[in-house]
Amino acid sequence: MAVRPIVTYGDPVLREKAKPVETVDREIKDLVADMIATLKDASGLGLAAPQVGVSKRIFITDLSPMELTESVRVFINPEILEVSGEVNLEEGCLSFPGLYQNVTRPDGVRVKALDTEGNEFELEAKGILARAILHEYDHLEGILFIDHLSSLSRALIQGKLKKLAAAS
Repeated sequence: MAVRPIVTYGDPVLREKAKPVETVDREIKDLVADMIATLKDASGLGLAAPQVGVSKRIFITDLSPMELTESVRVFINPEILEVSGEVNLEEGCLSFPGLYQNVTRPDGVRVKALDTEGNEFELEAKGILARAILHEYDHLEGILFIDHLSSLSRALIQGKLKKLAAAS
């Protein structure tokens, strides 16, 4: 397990639609292990493979810093089956260090994915877990949380975005 560098806004991999995982092999398991180490090191709640420069349809969530009963969840080739509700909350992203904005997202989600053994599972989530799943799923589609902002909100952070892009 190695901590990998997290790519920041401006890196083209963040705008690519990630490629499906063909087989859950040792390389994929090693990538997931590295992603877990990277997420823990960064003290985040979620991380998608494109955020470590790998265009694969994998993301992880870890809400254990907020809820003691939670642990790392791995989603390989996820599909969003259903969303429900709507809530507006402050959101951040490891690829946008120091930037937090209010984002409206569904409050519930049903997702289907593979685990690290290649087994398919379905999960229904609400609240912060649903938000984390949808945020990370967006990364696999090349969508960033700033894409959910109004044009006014985006204009207000344009200077910060230019600094981040210049630093990447």
